[in-house]
Amino acid sequence: MNRTLIKDLKDMVGQEVSISGWIDVRRDQGKMIFIDIRDVSGKVQSVVLPNAEAMETAKQVRPEWVVEVRGKVNERPEKNRVEGVNGGIELEVLHINVLNEAETPAIDVSGDGREINDEHRLEHRYLDLRRPRMQKNIQMRHKVAKFIRDFLDRENFLEIETPFLTKSTPEGARDYIVPARLYPGNFYALPQSPQQYKQLLMASGMERYFQIVRCMRDEDTRGDRQPEFTQLDLEMSFVTQEDVMALNERLLIEIVTKLYPEKRIQQTPFPRITYKEAVEKYGSDRPDVREDKNDPNLLAFAWVIDFPFFEKAEGERSEWTFTHNPFSSAIPAHTEGLKNKEKIGEIVTAQYDIVLNGYEIGGGSIRNHNPELLKSVFEILGYSAEEIESNFGHMLKALASGAPPHGGIAWGFDRLMMLLQGEANIREVIAFPKTGEGKDPMMHSPSEVSDKQLRELHIEVKKPKN
Repeated sequence: MNRTLIKDLKDMVGQEVSISGWIDVRRDQGKMIFIDIRDVSGKVQSVVLPNAEAMETAKQVRPEWVVEVRGKVNERPEKNRVEGVNGGIELEVLHINVLNEAETPAIDVSGDGREINDEHRLEHRYLDLRRPRMQKNIQMRHKVAKFIRDFLDRENFLEIETPFLTKSTPEGARDYIVPARLYPGNFYALPQSPQQYKQLLMASGMERYFQIVRCMRDEDTRGDRQPEFTQLDLEMSFVTQEDVMALNERLLIEIVTKLYPEKRIQQTPFPRITYKEAVEKYGSDRPDVREDKNDPNLLAFAWVIDFPFFEKAEGERSEWTFTHNPFSSAIPAHTEGLKNKEKIGEIVTAQYDIVLNGYEIGGGSIRNHNPELLKSVFEILGYSAEEIESNFGHMLKALASGAPPHGGIAWGFDRLMMLLQGEANIREVIAFPKTGEGKDPMMHSPSEVSDKQLRELHIEVKKPKN
């Protein structure tokens, strides 16, 4: 007999079926034993009647045992009906086949789980993911990602993978570096984002690119940040700032209206707030513009625009640093100022951030497709001609090859899912996240490696002194 998913049982009243899943709850009432069984699709109450063949096995099974159950789908008496997908039926158990026994779970997976220490939950993540809340979070993550892929496919985007082993360049946060065994003393870097690759794809004539991609940054963690995280990354050729913002706004609206119909978007079109107004009025460049912060289903999107390109820095290299992205362009009215390096602190960049309920969920810009203007940016940042050629020569050559005007955006996908699911931490919407200290207590990483591996990589580790 083929397996039936539990969610489909409501349509099979009177039929004999076979289901497989986990024992959720077992209640022995003497003559009868009630067992709630769950699989990835839902849960159903099952009953083992007196003298049933399954009674002896039913007395032995315990929560989290994995079982295959054959039984008959019956309607519940009217007085025993409850709310829920299978609230009007129960499964009369005819046979139980134990597929695997389970030790007493290290953590309780029947409840919400918020009362359990985070590190303990992460140590036993394979158990923690069994709870209904976590199953729902991961399922919705999949649905949103699929919706994005289908939407962008209809908009003529190509999903293109970019390398994980790349070059370390000074773009902001610290890189995670990977030793190159075949080239002693040299290192790859894991990508902080696919920024350079997606611009190179525009230079290659692909015109519309996206990917849902893992990125890595060696920076201090917090509730909405992880060492490795997921972006929706996209880039478009022959577009203006308005084009990029309009497409992304339409995508976000469709995600909410079609996958989260219980939620309400406060205002469409999304309001636009200048950086200056955001800081002066809200004290932040990621303003929370909700009219009612007690409404968990209220989503207040807003665009923040007109960012300063540069800000004062205290570094040794230059008195200036970029605020968002060195590859951005200035707004058209300030292009000459950038070219001539005049009134640097007043130059406005064609940068746009999308914020939601006080969180930045995405940021992008129209890029600098003119190599001479991009070189001006690096000179303002204090790079010598040799450093510019060493770190960014490949980009300058690509832009000089006939690169079209282009721009794009990157969403913090984990952060968006956290807000859509009503969670307080992005760990709740990531299958296998790290702790706040960047550790994985389940896999016990980071960890030391063998002396043999270090020798092969030509690396010597100096132990810190006590």
